[in-house]
Amino acid sequence: MAVRLLNYVVADLCLGKPPLKSLPASVTVAEALTALKTFEENYISVWSCKDNQDGIDEIEEVDEDCVCIGKVCMVDIICFLANEENLSSPAEALASPLSALLTPAPGIVRHVEPSSSLLDAIDLILQGTQNLVVPIKTSSRRNLSNSSTHNGGEYCWLTQEDVIRFLLSSIGLFSPVSARTVESLGIISPDFLAVWYHSPASTAIGAISQALAEQTSVGVVDDNGILVGEISPFTLAGCDESVAAAIATLSTGDLMSYIDCGGPPDDIIKLVKETLKERNYEGTLEEFEVFSPNISSSNSSSSEDDESSASPITPFTRPGRYSKSRSYSARMVPKAEAIVCHPGSSLVAVMIQALSHRVSYVWVIEDDCRLIGIVTFTNMLAVLREHFHSMS
Repeated sequence: MAVRLLNYVVADLCLGKPPLKSLPASVTVAEALTALKTFEENYISVWSCKDNQDGIDEIEEVDEDCVCIGKVCMVDIICFLANEENLSSPAEALASPLSALLTPAPGIVRHVEPSSSLLDAIDLILQGTQNLVVPIKTSSRRNLSNSSTHNGGEYCWLTQEDVIRFLLSSIGLFSPVSARTVESLGIISPDFLAVWYHSPASTAIGAISQALAEQTSVGVVDDNGILVGEISPFTLAGCDESVAAAIATLSTGDLMSYIDCGGPPDDIIKLVKETLKERNYEGTLEEFEVFSPNISSSNSSSSEDDESSASPITPFTRPGRYSKSRSYSARMVPKAEAIVCHPGSSLVAVMIQALSHRVSYVWVIEDDCRLIGIVTFTNMLAVLREHFHSMS
């Protein structure tokens, strides 16, 4: 059975995967924003084609005419618009080329052949690749759309989550490693992103962008290092671009309330608008009103909603209780919460936690809820890859 697992190839993990939606590298930020809302995708692949030479000289040599060079999501746009230089003129920022959002780090996405081995895929992920772009077979009767077709065919991509989920289905082969604690395996990383609850949310822009690039999250802690919540790129990806105004004007704690309360409270909306006016960001305020009808409509909410939003914004009821409310966006996402484990949690338990909540990390806390580290899919894959080595 172990040998059979080693014989799996990338194509085996692609079964049932949908074709990628895509954008040309030549589009603007505004066009990418429209595409994200139209496709209702968390991520859209970005392609460069020899037809228009969009960055083709800067990418890896391949035989195809079109190559996937990156990916874009709502978080990229939110962080871009929240930068101070873009707040005064959001319309001009939205007219910027999409390349302004693409990470300069090479290898975030990599083309691989369907015949590539599972071990090769894991090695690429451990080297920093987030998405493996794989050609997929398509029915000749399928109408291939321009948004998903390149080089005469369609592609899907594999993520860390896909590989971890696949390995979990054969977790018995990794015994006794899978039953060991994350502490004994040495995979608790003390290098994590965290911000103070009362700090300005704008100071977290860099951390949010880094968390997105690393596929982790930004922990929010109090004065004692207690984890009271998080600012998750996964949650932000389900919001709309108006969150940029909230990031620019609110504290970190208020920002958590803004994105995690099922709808931003009226007093928080008022604070955002007043602060934008004080800072002479009329352009941002105008955009904030225009592209956020769902937020503006909260002023006409029911009496029950008014009563709930009248309460002051405070941290969670007690350390260790994590928000499970939905994002306010019309593009609803699964419930966002800070997923935690303890140093004594087993590897398999942490894998299941992360997969069940569709995140690629789990926070590690002590019994008093003090944040001590994070375990990521990359940490897990490194341990499982070493076990693979002993099997081969």
